[in-house]
Amino acid sequence: MQITIHLPDEIVNTIQEKWNNVPGKVVECLAIEAYRQGVITAAQVGRMLNLSSRYEVDSFLKQAGAYLHYDETDFEQDLLTMEKLMTQETPES
Repeated sequence: MQITIHLPDEIVNTIQEKWNNVPGKVVECLAIEAYRQGVITAAQVGRMLNLSSRYEVDSFLKQAGAYLHYDETDFEQDLLTMEKLMTQETPES
C-alpha cells in the first residue's frame, strides 16, 4: 500500500534537516506506535522495517522505548510454568 501525506513545505524542510530519510522515519514511527498500542506484533515490526532477526527488532523497539508487552499475568503464567517444569520427574534412561 502506498500512503501520501500532505505537509506544509516549511515543516517538511525543518524535518528534512534532522531526518534525511523522511519516508523511512515515518514508517519507523508508525511501526513503533502500532506496536505500543498492540495493533501489530514484534514480528510484524520486523517485516515492516526489513529487520533480519528478532534481536534487531528487540534492539530497535528498546531504543524507541517501546518495550515488550509483558504484564503481571504473563509473569504469573511464567512462574507456574517454571514450577511445573521443576516438579516434573526426569524419565529414566
